[in-house]
Amino acid sequence: MDATLPASACCPPAAPTPPVPTDEAEANAQLARLAKALGHPARVAILRLLVRHEGCIVGDIVDRLPLAQSTVSQHLKQLKDAGLIRGEVDGPRICYCVQPGTVALLKALVEAL
Repeated sequence: MDATLPASACCPPAAPTPPVPTDEAEANAQLARLAKALGHPARVAILRLLVRHEGCIVGDIVDRLPLAQSTVSQHLKQLKDAGLIRGEVDGPRICYCVQPGTVALLKALVEAL
């Protein structure tokens, strides 16, 4: 992994932290959506990797997991669709970073259980 590449160099700006819903049904729906995105051990591993490294190129993620690139790409898409990560094409590479606001929302929703 290229330790000299800061996450800000390849990832789009982070979105603001979404508010924690005050409506219980909405909070339940958001928690269920985020939990579903984390419903596979590989996606949890990818999120942990991105939290620790503040940004990774897809090839770096593939090198660290015992999965094919196509499988990693499918998991990345699900995490991105849920808003847990953000990514951007950086020349020939695709860089992914954690979306800290959504991770903070996930933590708040779990703490409110």
